[in-house]
Amino acid sequence: MGFLDDIYQDLILEHYRSPRRHGTLEGRGVVAQEGVNPSCGDELTLYLRRGADGLDVRFVGEGCAISQASASLMASAIAGMDSVHAAALSAGFQRLIRGEEPGVDLGDLQALAGIAKLPARVKCAVLPWKTLDEALTRLGDDQL
Repeated sequence: MGFLDDIYQDLILEHYRSPRRHGTLEGRGVVAQEGVNPSCGDELTLYLRRGADGLDVRFVGEGCAISQASASLMASAIAGMDSVHAAALSAGFQRLIRGEEPGVDLGDLQALAGIAKLPARVKCAVLPWKTLDEALTRLGDDQL
């Protein structure tokens, strides 16, 4: 398997072609946070709401396969988590993408580890996670 094949693994392409938790949330308590990567034009809006069963999350966006797959994988991973665990997962994922030890179990998110070898694509993979960090801050710090 070649270098680019490692990056565009089947899981990444699957999440790009058929994103999970794609769409919007409406109603009371929803935070809508926009994220943009000006260097390449990737953009997304993350919708987050804290509920009795943890976080409910959806996203809409446009961009490269890496940014959209990262958003789909992220949304799937944090759905149902509390804010503390979602923030810890975000920090761990961002460490992974910088080529560091994540310090948390990333599960399927590990599929994006190869992005660390492509510095120009790191911003694409991290965009949803930085947007999540901003949304969690706006959601409130009562659980952080």
